[in-house]
Amino acid sequence: MQKRYLGNGKLEVSSLGLGCMRMTFADKPVGTKHDMIDLIHAAVDRGVTFFDTAEVYGPFTNEELLGEALAPFRDEVVVATKFGFRLNPDGSPGWTGYDSRPERIRRVAEESLKRLNIEAIDLFYQHRVDPDVPIEDVAGTVRDLIREGKVRHFGLSEADADTIRRAHMVQPVTAVQSEYSMWWRERERDVLPVCEELGIGFVPFSPLGRGFLTGTINEHSTFDSSDIRSHNPRFTSEAIRANMAMVDLLKKIGEERNATPAQIALAWLLAQKPWIVPIPGSRRLDRLEENLGAINVELREDDLKEIGEELSGISIQGDRY
Repeated sequence: MQKRYLGNGKLEVSSLGLGCMRMTFADKPVGTKHDMIDLIHAAVDRGVTFFDTAEVYGPFTNEELLGEALAPFRDEVVVATKFGFRLNPDGSPGWTGYDSRPERIRRVAEESLKRLNIEAIDLFYQHRVDPDVPIEDVAGTVRDLIREGKVRHFGLSEADADTIRRAHMVQPVTAVQSEYSMWWRERERDVLPVCEELGIGFVPFSPLGRGFLTGTINEHSTFDSSDIRSHNPRFTSEAIRANMAMVDLLKKIGEERNATPAQIALAWLLAQKPWIVPIPGSRRLDRLEENLGAINVELREDDLKEIGEELSGISIQGDRY
């Protein structure tokens, strides 16, 4: 497995990470807890060292899953988790708003450490920017946690360029996480240039467009009510039909490279910058292995130029949320 560095802090991780959210949250389960542990172990066996979770996934059950699954490999892996949501008081899935008050950040850190069964959180993201708490206070609190040895690196999720700059002045930001893929490229306009300027790594979530870029979804696909795609504007029959040009492009390139659409979509992301580390989610071994195969797909400069020209002629229909 190839490795990459996130940020000037030199946090070394596998070139592809594993997003673990859907193992316990936002969708109907596709396997038991033991099945998910086996999958996480299979990922480690194949060289994956970067695992993404959050307290809100469940809530809590996702962190507990990783804490148990990764216990035998603690010195070999990097675990990222997140704070920033105000959870439902009855413990049910979901949230009631944002909460990045310093005391809340500290409490989440302590509780996440216990659930993950670790001594320090490798990468601690603010899950969403809290409009009621200055980002300087957030960064300062995480800076103090780093000094206390409870956190190693600070990250932001879905933050804009100005917020990243302000936070970075208080505590260097190691990584910014945001949606980014061939069918949602808005972060190229603002966030990616700032990351490059400041030496911050970038971690794309939904790098396969919530499964659309795998080529396995069509206008006749249906989604269980527990699946977040069942109420996503990009997954109506009309939007899927309109957006199939993207899948057709991936299939065409894949045929030329002996690769699947998913592998081309991930290889494209990896080719953008050496400090980009996608975290595709997977709950099946065959999908995990397919995704990891993207590391062996090489897209040259002329390939990227050709793809860019093709993408410029494709208009994506439907909002991402």
